[in-house]
Amino acid sequence: MEELLSLAYVLIGLGVLLMLAELLIPTGGLLLLAAGACVVVGVALTFFYGSLQAGMLTLVGVCVILPIVGGVMFYLWPHTPMGKRLVPPTSEDATVVAAMPVLAELEMLRGRIGRTVSPMRPSGVVDFDGRRIDCITEGMMIDANQWVKCIDVKAGRVTVRQIEQPSLDDLENTDFH
Repeated sequence: MEELLSLAYVLIGLGVLLMLAELLIPTGGLLLLAAGACVVVGVALTFFYGSLQAGMLTLVGVCVILPIVGGVMFYLWPHTPMGKRLVPPTSEDATVVAAMPVLAELEMLRGRIGRTVSPMRPSGVVDFDGRRIDCITEGMMIDANQWVKCIDVKAGRVTVRQIEQPSLDDLENTDFH
């Protein structure tokens, strides 16, 4: 009888391990099904071959431990190979995209002065030191050949604001060679 109680606790432990194995081996839930069966059989064996008190303590223990294991699984699952494929990227992952070289180049335009090549209604082309960049305004229309200043760069989108004709002190970014 003592061996069957030990078997019950081994089955419950095996069930918990199978739940954790589902993280590493994507079986479509088959390991979770086997884990559930192991836990149910283990709890039933403690009621059948042990006392009512042992069965109730085991049942309460399982009801406390399984949600903790489930919470750990949900926390770790997005970091597994299968989870990375199925879970959409978070905002932390978006910062990696923002570090791409093209976006870093555009980031250097922040605060620089350029001239509109086309009318901006509200998007158009701006010439920054000989480089033509697609830009948008804050919502207003700007005619061609107007001075603008880059006020923001977000997600590859350059936002400009019209300014008065700058003095030479404002043109620190202009290359006079």
